[in-house]
Amino acid sequence: MRILLVYCHPVPESFCAAVRETAIRALRIGGHEVDLLDLYEEGFNPVMSAEERRHYNEMTMEHHPFPDHARRLKAADGILFIYPTWWYGLPAMLKGWLDRVWTPDMAFTIPTDEAPIQPLMQHIKFLGVITTCGATRLWTNIVGHPGRRTILRGMRGLCGKRCKTLYLAHYRMDVSTPESRSAYLSKVEQNLARI
Repeated sequence: MRILLVYCHPVPESFCAAVRETAIRALRIGGHEVDLLDLYEEGFNPVMSAEERRHYNEMTMEHHPFPDHARRLKAADGILFIYPTWWYGLPAMLKGWLDRVWTPDMAFTIPTDEAPIQPLMQHIKFLGVITTCGATRLWTNIVGHPGRRTILRGMRGLCGKRCKTLYLAHYRMDVSTPESRSAYLSKVEQNLARI
């Protein structure tokens, strides 16, 4: 599979960077092609302008604000998101990427009175999230896993009907230990070896 790995963390030496490298290695060992999209490294602008929003519903691929990102999404068989969970959800940079790149005519059609929304990402067979989370698993469950729900429910609905999903989180990241981080990296490797 060709996997678009969407990576979102501002600190180059973060634990998320170690997760990213582990994921890339595991995917390549598994015979997958990896297309790394590092949002901070490329200086992605997550802020949608007023003018862009005014024309959002009429967006076409011809006028897509990020044609290279749209092309890479269309070329992918799977998408893997690696990011830190902040305030129980996606970092603003990643949320802005979803807002500005997963547009009408690329990811879905705008519904009308005559026709419901149509998913346009049917070629995606795998959708995964690997994240770190400062809160405990229990508290994250209590607040409803907003980031997980956005991607694995909301975005998943635009993908292929048999799209496989993966969710891995290192909870209590703020008090993690070398042992807990090492065990999590092993878990990442083992899970990615199965796709």
